[in-house]
Amino acid sequence: MSVYKIHPKDFECLTYEVSDYIATITINRPERRNALNRRAYDEVESAFRFVNQDPEARVVIVTGADPAFCSGEDVKEMMTGEQKEKSVAKLTSVRPEPTPAAVAALECDRPVIAAINGPAVGWGMELTLFADMRIASEKAALGEIFIKRGLVTDVGGMWRLPQIVGPQKAAELIFTGDVIDGKEAERIGLVLKTVPHEKLMEEARSLAGRMAVNAPLALRYMKEGLRRHGHGDLREIGGWVSQTLGILFQTEDHSEGVKSFLEKRAPQFKGR
Repeated sequence: MSVYKIHPKDFECLTYEVSDYIATITINRPERRNALNRRAYDEVESAFRFVNQDPEARVVIVTGADPAFCSGEDVKEMMTGEQKEKSVAKLTSVRPEPTPAAVAALECDRPVIAAINGPAVGWGMELTLFADMRIASEKAALGEIFIKRGLVTDVGGMWRLPQIVGPQKAAELIFTGDVIDGKEAERIGLVLKTVPHEKLMEEARSLAGRMAVNAPLALRYMKEGLRRHGHGDLREIGGWVSQTLGILFQTEDHSEGVKSFLEKRAPQFKGR
């Protein structure tokens, strides 16, 4: 049985609601454009673990409180000073393993729809890739911007993105860090469709509803079958990502990537 760290009633950064057998997980830090701090990561993990134990949840929608889906990590909080030291220490002192929130999202045994209501960059982009299906608002913007911080993507970019858009397009997106809009995401098959912003949740709930009326156990086995057929070794690639980040977090280029972001300027990388 999946074990969650934080019960949804105690969430501070997310909301969790169930209606008509559809669980809606909403990242709720709009003042930070739904950027994730350590607490938010733990709540994302807990939300997906909780879903697996919720008999009322047959399908999941994950979204963000406007104006963003998720703008990645809260750089100001997590990647500077004491918090950065803690992150580096954690990555370099334990056995490499996948990000717990990523594992929880990928191991969720209910179908997951990402309703992308705005910017989804960095780990926000990763979170959309952990979903089984994606619907974008016309306000959506998606980007694997890790390269701009001197880092590598999580398992979403390394593992799921090539499956969804093909190896060549995935390489372009992760090597350039380009941010694309919803229409381009639809064109390359990254999202099912792009809809007017005000219609996004209606479309997501319509799709979820068409699934939620089906046999719950069969839905879960269908998802497990797709996972067995289409996915590789999550633990192996996740461990490599964690180990590599432990190295890159300590580079001058990463420090420059963070500093340039905070100073709102182009980074000057030196390869060290």
